[in-house]
Amino acid sequence: MISKADQTLLQEKGISEEKVAEQLKNFVTGFPYLKIETAAAVGQGILAPSDEEVKEYLTTWDEYCKSDKSVLKFVPASGAASRMFKDLFSFLSSDHDEPQSDFEKNFFANIEKFAFYKELDETCVKNNSATIKELLATDKYKTVVFNLLDSTGMNYGSLPKGLLKFHNYDDAKRTPVEEHFVEGALYSAMGSKVRLHFTVSPNHRSMFEKLVEQRRAYYEKLFNVEYEVTFSEQKQSTDTIAVDSDNNPFREDGKLLFRPGGHGALIENLNDIDADIIFIKNIDNVVPDRLKSDTVTYKKVIAGLLVSLQKKAFEYLRLIDSGKYTHEQIEEIIRFVQQKLFCRSSEIKHLEDCDLVIYLRKKLNRPMRVCGMVKNVGEPGGGPFLAYNNDGTVSLQILESSQIDMNNPKAKEMFERGTHFNPVDLVCSVKNYKGEKFNLPTYVDPSTGFISHKSKNGRELKAMELPGLWNGAMSDWNTVFVEVPLSTFNPVKTVNDLLRDTHQ
Repeated sequence: MISKADQTLLQEKGISEEKVAEQLKNFVTGFPYLKIETAAAVGQGILAPSDEEVKEYLTTWDEYCKSDKSVLKFVPASGAASRMFKDLFSFLSSDHDEPQSDFEKNFFANIEKFAFYKELDETCVKNNSATIKELLATDKYKTVVFNLLDSTGMNYGSLPKGLLKFHNYDDAKRTPVEEHFVEGALYSAMGSKVRLHFTVSPNHRSMFEKLVEQRRAYYEKLFNVEYEVTFSEQKQSTDTIAVDSDNNPFREDGKLLFRPGGHGALIENLNDIDADIIFIKNIDNVVPDRLKSDTVTYKKVIAGLLVSLQKKAFEYLRLIDSGKYTHEQIEEIIRFVQQKLFCRSSEIKHLEDCDLVIYLRKKLNRPMRVCGMVKNVGEPGGGPFLAYNNDGTVSLQILESSQIDMNNPKAKEMFERGTHFNPVDLVCSVKNYKGEKFNLPTYVDPSTGFISHKSKNGRELKAMELPGLWNGAMSDWNTVFVEVPLSTFNPVKTVNDLLRDTHQ
């Protein structure tokens, strides 16, 4: 089935024929649902630190930041903002010329509150010789929206979220990229050095680089720090093959069609980073300075907890590798794995001493992450669960709804009763106690992918997403959940979200 031209394409992308065959098999067999024990909750897998513990973790993190270790903030930023403007695109293509829906009315009634208002006004004057107020006074609502979204105007309909003006300040309008500059200085600085990494799309990379060069000096002076900013793009080798309704490779003009593998592909980008501790946060979950306090505090809290757990795990690994341990010390390690890392196995009581130590070493010697969890407010997306793993253990996992069998009444009830939601608020430890980097792709559960139905030029196709970055791609990590305030979760899904008080 693979032609010479196909082989050339695969070589260009860095994808093996074996990988394609494996993906084609997944389309036929599908991906299994995960078996869950229960939704995690406070007291059942989610920690709610006391005021005293918060102080302790803050102190631990501040001390760590004085060490010779390296810390980096990793921000997935390749997502296009087109979905933010879905309602405005619909308005442009509608039969009505004046706002009718609540969304449309809200947008125009509060248009002056948007951080991009001044630039949009200037764009309207340049393109139509009229201000926004003048255009609206003559019912030219669509002209205003066209200037915002189209490439002849501000092109916001095609730009990534990271480059849009989100917030108003007296001296400037800030983009999400700049807000991450500020956050980085406030909680991930090592001495005077702040390392930031953005994953971007190839066609927008130069625009990100230009913005960074324009604004870097301003924030370095503001916070008396030095920024090291790097970028990467999703690797072509992580693209997945598309198939038709009969699960045969989808072709256009005889050429195999590959599609980006979803955010799970970024585990490769994360794997290329050299840092001891890595913060992960979405590009659009940022707030103005007046509301950053909770975000900064709880980023430090989860980081302080992480390095506390890491320190203990490293002590136990050194002890195991020395071979000089007692039965009481092994019992202590078991309690740590079960009670602090939330990884349980009903089989360990049947293991011989040697096999027990091998088991414990494996569970300790792997990447670790502490994830902030917010109380569920009905947002779509993943949540925290205690789930069964391939080796029979039960551990904490972030699961998407697609991984849970909603036809199973018990599983569906567990999902619907979930008290918390995943806001993508992670801090990760990716090196072992010897300072060697873990090879992160080896900790991915390949059976946690996802198949979706799409279309291309009017033809139906099936696409495959790789195991997601914070669920299947981190399935075999040590995972700990911490309840963080809802005030730390302020994503911008639609342009009107920028009108909320948390973005004003």
